[in-house]
Amino acid sequence: MCSPQDLGLVTSNGMKINITAKNITLDEPLRVFIEQKIGILEKFIQKGPVGAMVEIGKPSRHHKTGPVFYAEVNLKVGGDLLRGEGSNKDLRTAINEARDELHIQIKKLKERKKDLSRKPKK
Repeated sequence: MCSPQDLGLVTSNGMKINITAKNITLDEPLRVFIEQKIGILEKFIQKGPVGAMVEIGKPSRHHKTGPVFYAEVNLKVGGDLLRGEGSNKDLRTAINEARDELHIQIKKLKERKKDLSRKPKK
């Protein structure tokens, strides 16, 4: 079993992205793809520093149904932790699924914060 590869990087806007690869190798085009797809979420978040932990890989080396990849992204926004997951036979599709799930959660978080700010204070 190979050890996980860790790669920490910061996007141009300041979002810190930590990438961990398990049972696969992380090459430069894949790292750039993750940086672009996960880094774009930062424009939907208006406040504070944002950090993302991305884990990609295969569940095991002996998967019986062929190559299945997964992507898990934990996004720390202020005091909230959002999590998106995706799995697919194509690693890039799994990353997109996780990103789309996080985008929906960000929208819900913004709506919830907006609703709370509209409530009358006692």
